[in-house]
Amino acid sequence: MDWVEVTVKTTTEGADIVAQIFYEIGVTGVVIEDPDAVRQAQQEERTWDYIDDAILANMEDDVLVKAYISNDAAFYDKLQFVKERIKRLREQDFGVDMRPLEVILANVREEDWANNWKKYYKPVKVSDRIVIKPTWEKYEKKPGEIILEMDPGMAFGTGTHETTMLCIRMIDRYVKPGDTVVDIGCGTGVLAIASVLLGASHAVAVDLDSNAVRAAGGNTRLNRVEDRVEVICGNLLDKVRGPFDIAVANIIADVIVDLAGSITDFLKPGGVFIASGIILERLQDVTDAVRKAGLELIGRDTMGEWAVVVCRRNA
Repeated sequence: MDWVEVTVKTTTEGADIVAQIFYEIGVTGVVIEDPDAVRQAQQEERTWDYIDDAILANMEDDVLVKAYISNDAAFYDKLQFVKERIKRLREQDFGVDMRPLEVILANVREEDWANNWKKYYKPVKVSDRIVIKPTWEKYEKKPGEIILEMDPGMAFGTGTHETTMLCIRMIDRYVKPGDTVVDIGCGTGVLAIASVLLGASHAVAVDLDSNAVRAAGGNTRLNRVEDRVEVICGNLLDKVRGPFDIAVANIIADVIVDLAGSITDFLKPGGVFIASGIILERLQDVTDAVRKAGLELIGRDTMGEWAVVVCRRNA
């Protein structure tokens, strides 16, 4: 199996936070190259008897957090997930300096992997009815199946990541003909598109990333649903006007916890909130937050290290 070295430039304070992002995509170990740690070790004779000065000479000033990701069908979504999480770190204030937060692929040009990964991306049935099909692949539709054409471009969301599949399965279960849906942090728009293909009358797909907005718009046209899916460039719900029958967010646990307090303002009575992107160790934090917000927890599921929760607004 081929592996791609993915490096994030950060600081000593940011190294553990960045490492956690890699752990969230299933990486079992990371390499942290910290010049400050080497300098400290030089001063502590009990740590190492001898450190060659050439080690420091060959190190960068930034702290490097390195992980190795298998170059398989899941690589694209994993890399895009890392990039999305790093982007959010830049936007949030954690009280520590973590910059530059630059993502680098070793020995792989971005324009190369942007096309090479496609050979691993095949049609996959992700729910009872929805089949995600890359536009360049052939697939013979079976009875009862709904084909969702997908070209991710440079945005997160091929539809094959565990969190995306969990969301689509719940959308397949809960969407009703005529429902209105909002997809918060839409990426490629796959969840909004799936919603209308499954019977929703209208969906709003919102994302702050311009690449995602372009990809989502393109995918609505590929699936001939551009008249039923509105794509908006905005931060979470800032530019969205509800209420909706269903809100879906495939983001991260911290954002879902923050959203829980205000999501009821965007849901109709009886409306459903589907949330994923939740690493299992944060599942309790999310369930506590939605219950505190007065939402009724009506369902949840897991896949690998990830979870989805489904809540209802009862009043």
